This record gives sequence, structure tokens and C-alpha cells, in this order.
Amino acid sequence: MSSYYNDNDPYCADWLRSLIAEGLIPPGDVDERNITDVQGSDVAGYTQHHFFSGIGGWPLALQLAGWPSTRPVWTGSCPCQPFSSAGAGQAQADPRHLWPEWFRLIRECRPESIFGEQVAAAIGWGWLDGVSTDLEAEGYSIGSAVLGAHSLGAPHRRQRLYLVADASGGGRGQDRGNGELRAAGAEQPPRDSGESRQTTDEEVEGGRRAIDQATGIGFWDNSEFVLCADGQARRVESGLLPLVDGVPFRLADGRSNEAASRPETIRGIGNAIIPPLAAEFIRAFMEGGE
Repeated sequence: MSSYYNDNDPYCADWLRSLIAEGLIPPGDVDERNITDVQGSDVAGYTQHHFFSGIGGWPLALQLAGWPSTRPVWTGSCPCQPFSSAGAGQAQADPRHLWPEWFRLIRECRPESIFGEQVAAAIGWGWLDGVSTDLEAEGYSIGSAVLGAHSLGAPHRRQRLYLVADASGGGRGQDRGNGELRAAGAEQPPRDSGESRQTTDEEVEGGRRAIDQATGIGFWDNSEFVLCADGQARRVESGLLPLVDGVPFRLADGRSNEAASRPETIRGIGNAIIPPLAAEFIRAFMEGGE
């Protein structure tokens, strides 16, 4: 059994290969081609498929959630720039809107379970409506939730839209009434709005205490700050991304990761979901079928 990883960023591809070599994510092949060049026949024979892989957040989340390595699954975090507040606001007209390409492969290969992630603002641009319409037309049941990093004790919100599509008819997503999955800290914005409900400081603090009592997760005491391009310093949990300052590896141009620039490291982090948070969403889906 092996996994297929696709990301056309050489830096992230090297990162993925090193994670595989260190046994931190399942063994598999890394495909650096643009998804527009990938055909269904190219991904045949793999058990798990990870598109727009970044630095391997989804396979780590699956492991944290207890998803068996022998159970097929597709994951993907389509580029967020078309819908992000930091982007040009071109939405579906942006050439980086790559859902249609991923859907092309989904329609051809018909995976049973699919997990996806996007910025919450994409809801207001009709991204979720379009994706749900495409998948439902192919017989999938859909579940979604907006989850914030603060739900797991982070000192920031970083709300993201998580999506699951199920073709098995096993009573998971479709039995949720309105098609929404409830995971820890889930916040449900209206389908026609890009803004999720604002969470009060009291709710954030309460969520921290509840998470800490239930799971022992700390308050990001073990973290470091990274300086971003906008001049803001943001926290990164130490050890969560083991290749930031840990496992050595070689970049495509021969440099070691220790020689990589700070912007490259930040770009790698920016390509990552929050694996423990995604794991909560995956667990909610798994428990829905029990």
C-alpha cells in the first residue's frame, strides 16, 4: 500500500519526500506536476491520494484521527488565493481556482471518501455551493464545518472551511440533517456569507479551558514566533512541523533546509492545515458512521 502526493512547489515536494524518508507520513510517491497535467491513469494503484499536499498536513491529520493506512481516501486543500482576503478577489476567474481540475480527477476515479479545506471567506464567493453541487451530482453526500485554530487552544482564530464527501451511503454526512458535521469548536456560517460568527474572548478562553481539561492540550506555551511579510509576528507550535527546524533535508537546488531562507520556511508553514484540528473533523465523520 502506498500513497500519492501531488504538489507543484519544489520546496514543498522536497519537504514531503523528507517526511516520507523519516517515516512521519505514509510511504509513497511525490508528483511535482501541476494538477492540470495529472490524469486519472497516473493515480491508479495508490491507496491514499493527497492533492495540493503542501507539507503533508492531511496525512498527519488522518494518522492523528486513527484513519487506517489501508483505508482509501482523497484529500486536498485547493489554493486559497482566489478567495482569500490577501488575494486579488478574482474568485472563480482566478487561474489558481483549481477545483475544476481536482473534480475532473474525482469524477474519473470516483474515490469513496474525500476531505477538503479552504478559507472560510470562500463561502461568500460561492465556492462551497459550487463544490457541493458538483459532488452531489456525482452521488456524494456532503458535510462541512468552519473550524478555528482557537478551538484547540491556539492564541489566534485562523478559521477554515472543512469539507467531507462520502460516496458509500454509510450514514455519515447525509444523516446530519442539514449536511453539516459537528466537530469540536465548529462554527457554522450561513451558506451565502463569507464571514463566520465572531467568537468572543470569553468563548475562546472557555474553549481553551475545556480542551485542556478534556485532552491535556496546552495553551501553545511551547511555540515560537515567525516574522511574516506583512510585518506581523505569528506563533508556530514547536514540533508540530518537524522539518521547520528539525529533520535535515535537501532542496531541489542542493541546499540543506538549514540554508533555506526564512520566507521559504514561512511559505511551507503557510501551505499547511492545522493537523490536530483537521483530525477532529475527520473523527466527527468517522464517528457518524458508527
